[in-house]
Amino acid sequence: MLSRLRSSRLLRVLLALVAVGFLGYGLVRNRDETAAAFSQLSWWSLAGSYLSVMAGIGVMVLAWRAVLAGMGSPLPLGSTARVFFVGQLGKYVPGSVWAYAAMMELGRDHDVPPRRMFGSVSLALLVSLGCALLVAAVTLRETLTRTNQAWYLLALIPVIAVCLHPAVLTFGLNLALRVARQEPLGQGRLLGGRAVLVAVALTVTGWLVYGPHLLLPMADLGASGASLYPVAVGAYALAWATGIVTVIVPAGIGVREGALVLALAPVLDSPRALVAAVVSRVMFTLADLSWAGIGFLWGRLSGPADRQRAGSETSVST
Repeated sequence: MLSRLRSSRLLRVLLALVAVGFLGYGLVRNRDETAAAFSQLSWWSLAGSYLSVMAGIGVMVLAWRAVLAGMGSPLPLGSTARVFFVGQLGKYVPGSVWAYAAMMELGRDHDVPPRRMFGSVSLALLVSLGCALLVAAVTLRETLTRTNQAWYLLALIPVIAVCLHPAVLTFGLNLALRVARQEPLGQGRLLGGRAVLVAVALTVTGWLVYGPHLLLPMADLGASGASLYPVAVGAYALAWATGIVTVIVPAGIGVREGALVLALAPVLDSPRALVAAVVSRVMFTLADLSWAGIGFLWGRLSGPADRQRAGSETSVST
């Protein structure tokens, strides 16, 4: 299948259309619920929520770019946008491998070895999960202590920290690559400490930037108080982490919303928290679609120059 994907432009287009089809189906299937939720909010609240998600995703892609560069494959911004945003449409297709497969194949177009792409996506996901749980632990401390909810997820933080140690990282990634029938990573291609720190800093920033996408609808629905922004940041971080751990559901659909309603309980009752959760889901779906279009056009417009620049940077780094 992957060899055909590399050699057939038509197959690539068809797979992209399938991903967009699943994304559109999710929007259409829940249109009544979405319309009911949107009707309770002002236009400026919805617009601000969308812009917050767009900005947050933009920061998160820079974190992944830092990981990939630290592993030896620096990409210009145009190429980064094309590989990441178009490839991430695969997460809407049932199954947990399509985003990986799409990014690995798109990475080949920019001379990124599949094993390195696999490793960078895995590492970025691990860093994002650890940062999400850490952010949730800090911002939702009182809520988690009072309800005893989700502490089992927070127990993953020290585990993730251990997994980022070079020795553990090497073993884990090479084992995963062996299972995926890919060549192991070379010892010289592990992520350095500076790259990890940059990725962590950008990822935490991304979680903070996501905060207003919930804060604005929450305030529009009547929530108030000094703790509103920390709750918004932590609630989404915890909900995202819960959805990621539940890998059997495409893009965490349903699971994320349920966790979000529980996390927002201190400031919103269940019906209004569900409205905020629906808005969050729709805004991320629209932002993913928007960024995919931007990434596709950006990659095409800057493609030749980006590939030449990336090739020279890779040769220097090696």
